[in-house]
Amino acid sequence: MNDQHLPMETQQQLGAGLGNRISNQDTASLFCPACCQIIGHQLLYSIRDCDILRCRGCGLGRAEAQAFNPTSYYTSDYFSGRRSDGYANYLGSELVLRREFARTVKFIRKWRSRGRLLDVGCAYGYFLQEAKPYFDVFGIELAADAAIHCRKSGLQVFTGTADETTLRQIGSTDVIVLLDVIEHLPDPRETLRLLTRHLNPGGIIIITTGDFDSHVARFFGRRWRLMTPPQHLWFFSRDSLRKIASSLGLRLEHVDHPWKIVPLSLMVFQLRRMLRLPAHLRSRGVNIGLPVNLFDAVRLVLRKPHNE
Repeated sequence: MNDQHLPMETQQQLGAGLGNRISNQDTASLFCPACCQIIGHQLLYSIRDCDILRCRGCGLGRAEAQAFNPTSYYTSDYFSGRRSDGYANYLGSELVLRREFARTVKFIRKWRSRGRLLDVGCAYGYFLQEAKPYFDVFGIELAADAAIHCRKSGLQVFTGTADETTLRQIGSTDVIVLLDVIEHLPDPRETLRLLTRHLNPGGIIIITTGDFDSHVARFFGRRWRLMTPPQHLWFFSRDSLRKIASSLGLRLEHVDHPWKIVPLSLMVFQLRRMLRLPAHLRSRGVNIGLPVNLFDAVRLVLRKPHNE
């Protein structure tokens, strides 16, 4: 059987058996979901008991976080400043976030102007609210409180993950968005495979995530603002994202490093974390949004060909 058809857990166990223990060596042989093979990985450093490794083939970074439980981690605390690597005040920043999401919807409509749209990791549904005038919208959200908030707002949002059962309930879609989500997924390749299967021919997938190969990420290393294991499990380069997309039959239509309107409260929150200062639960600047581009976050548009 080809390694790429094995479950990720099996692939990782197989890779660990072939390679040396990461704690004793600076390299390990692990299955890379972008290269689709067992390949050498360099140990870069360790943060919060997580080893950070980089694939020697494509540059894909990963955090080895064995005891991480996403369901207990992504709660209301993650969105309210009670986790240092979460959001300062997501609910309080609604106006700023919706301004940014409106810009994202405008961008998406250049590639697909209507149809059925699925937001994976939709949080409190602010993006869906902006997309609703143009698309028939659906969402999936792991955080139960956020999903309940969405449904109370009249949105069709499912609590849980983008698994086969949930995707079958939603049905085929024309647009799928993963906005700063793919880096959180335990098995991003498998999730993208499932999403692609439920995407209509000619449909698109929009992905935004950190760029591990950017100058900013390389300069700051372990202090990079997006180097926050265990909530970030993967650190993608443009090359690694292209490889995953190509292996799934998706065509790369567009790639860029977009400007983004960011709540001032989140900028201060992240800066305090990077400087190892205590966070203030009473966040300020929730209604102030500033245009920011450190060119360390990448956006891709992937299309499923009509002949698939």
